[in-house]
Amino acid sequence: MPKAAKAYKDLAFLNSASARVLRILAEYLEPKSRFQKKNVRDTIVFFGSARILDAATAQERLDEAQKINQRNPSPDNERKLKEARVAFRMSRYYEEARELSRKLTEWSIGLNHKHRRFIIVSGGGPGIMESANRGACEVDGGRSIGLNISLPFEQESNPYICSDLNLEFHYFFMRKFWFIYLAKALVVFPGGFGTMDEMWEVLTLIQTGKVHKALPVVIYGEEYWRKVINFDEMVEHGTISREDLELFKFCNSVDEAFEYLKNRLTKYYL
Repeated sequence: MPKAAKAYKDLAFLNSASARVLRILAEYLEPKSRFQKKNVRDTIVFFGSARILDAATAQERLDEAQKINQRNPSPDNERKLKEARVAFRMSRYYEEARELSRKLTEWSIGLNHKHRRFIIVSGGGPGIMESANRGACEVDGGRSIGLNISLPFEQESNPYICSDLNLEFHYFFMRKFWFIYLAKALVVFPGGFGTMDEMWEVLTLIQTGKVHKALPVVIYGEEYWRKVINFDEMVEHGTISREDLELFKFCNSVDEAFEYLKNRLTKYYL
C-alpha cells in the first residue's frame, strides 16, 4: 500500500477553506524570511493609480486620438480624444514619481550604511507603482520591492522590480501589513479607490496611535487631492480635528517632496 501524502504536500488541502490560516501565515512568514535574507530593514512606500501612463505612451495615444478624430469626427471619437488629453495631463505624475524615487534611491545609496536603507516599495503593478520601481531601477545599484496582489483581471508585475524582491499576495490585509510594517515614510500620488483605501488606513493607524514610529506621509499633487477630498470640510463638520491635518503634508514638486522626506528621515532615523 503506498504511503499517504503528508498534509503539507497536499495541495487540495492547502488550498481549501480549512487551511486558510496556513495560507495567511505563509503570507506573513515568507516575506519576513525574504526581507531578512536581503537585509531589508526599512522602506519608503509609494501609493498611486495603476492607470496613470508614462509621458511617452500618453503622448502617443493623444496623437493617435487626434488623428482618428480629425479623420472621422464623432461623439465617440471626441470622448476618446478627451480621455487621451486627461491621460496626457495626468502623466506628469508618473514622471514625477519616477524622478522622486530616483532621487530618494540615490540619497539612500549615498548614506553608505552597512544595511540598505529606505528601499522603495510599490504595489508592484503598472502606473505610479511602475514609475516608483522604475526610478529606483535607473540608479546604479538601485533596488526596489513590489508587493503585487492577485486580482480577477490579473494585475501583472511591472518589469522594474528586483526579481528577488517581487512578491505576490492573495490577501489584501497581509499585503497592507507589509506595506506599513517596514515603512519609514509614505508618498501618496493621485489615485482611485485602492489608493484611497491604503491612504485612509495609514492615516487612521497614525491618528489612533496604532503606529508608534514616526511615519511622514506626503500627499503629492495638492490640486488633485483638494478636488477629490475636501479635508477642510471634514474639519468644519467635526468628523476630524484641525490637528489631524498635521498627519500629512501636501507636496507639489519633486524637490519639495524630496527635501521634506530627506529631512524627516534624517531627523527620525539617522
